[in-house]
Amino acid sequence: MGIDLNESKKKEYRNIVARKVFFLAICLIILIVTTIVSCSVGTGYEFSKTAQVIWDHIIGVTYPVRSPDWWADYYIFNNVMPGVIMALIAGAGLALAGAVMQSMMENPLADAYTTGISSGACLGAVVAIIMGYSYSTVVSGAGIVINAFIGSLIPAVIVILMVRYVGNSPATIILIGTALTFFFNSMVTLVMITSSAESLQEAYIWQVGSVTNASWADMPLMLMMCVASAVLVQLSSNKLNIMALGEKSAKSLGLDVVQFRMLCIILTSVLIASIISFTGIIGFIGLVAPHITRFLVGGDNRFVIPGSMIMGSTVLVLADLASRMLVSYGNIPLGVVMSFIGAPIFLYLIVRRKSDKEVFRWQGKRITRAWCAKNGSS
Repeated sequence: MGIDLNESKKKEYRNIVARKVFFLAICLIILIVTTIVSCSVGTGYEFSKTAQVIWDHIIGVTYPVRSPDWWADYYIFNNVMPGVIMALIAGAGLALAGAVMQSMMENPLADAYTTGISSGACLGAVVAIIMGYSYSTVVSGAGIVINAFIGSLIPAVIVILMVRYVGNSPATIILIGTALTFFFNSMVTLVMITSSAESLQEAYIWQVGSVTNASWADMPLMLMMCVASAVLVQLSSNKLNIMALGEKSAKSLGLDVVQFRMLCIILTSVLIASIISFTGIIGFIGLVAPHITRFLVGGDNRFVIPGSMIMGSTVLVLADLASRMLVSYGNIPLGVVMSFIGAPIFLYLIVRRKSDKEVFRWQGKRITRAWCAKNGSS
């Protein structure tokens, strides 16, 4: 009878895993369709034509120069796709960082910018813009990106150094990040009030987040950091599950909490820095995407990590599409649209009955029972 019960539980578990994998596959298909739709809107080409152009480009099909198909390929791949793909990568990376921070901090309200990284990046970019850099040339654009990247790493380094002396608890990290955010924001304000109107406008647009100036040259660093971080985090997903139990429980299960938390901070800091250096500050995506994913697939980080990345990419690609459709000329900055979308979603997630805190708690009980069963404890 015991063997039958065991087999029944294993079969039930396999069915649950299969349903979650199937759901993630459906989400991935939705992301692909959403990306193609976003590339087709505003170009004058139908969905099927856009999909055909993209597929032909991927497999290396060439067209006679200046033919209609050549122009379609040129316009889609040089004018439309860089911004869409940047939104896709940024959404995946920021959602990944948010999912890691929430599990690592044992706090469903933690997000990708908890350590003050965004304010540091903002200071670096604003200083570069005030110094005369702009996105009008490749060299000037690179100057803004480099300054933003360096600026984003400063608060991360301060956090890492301070927690060695004042403690590594989630509350301590959040408090240090909050203090650094206020400090760097005040520095940004001080720099901006001394700038010209033109520099002020460009600095403000950078702060709210945009993919308007995206180019293919911006993608390699973002993509490399996103893929590498995703692989490392996925390999550590079981440790993140243990972290969600709480610090005491994680230590009792043999996890070096201090070291693992420090590694998570370093990883997410570099990941976020590599993204917002190109896109500017895009809020809510690292907070909302993991919440939606946990609501749909549960609290197991083995599925939350890839699910959050797919969800983050989908939401940000949709936000980019909306930013181009809401006005007949130009576009609304992506960060503004994301705030309009993210705030109501987040409020809904707060008031719904099954909070993410309950998901964390349920996940903790499940892992504890599994560990006790494995080790013969009661």
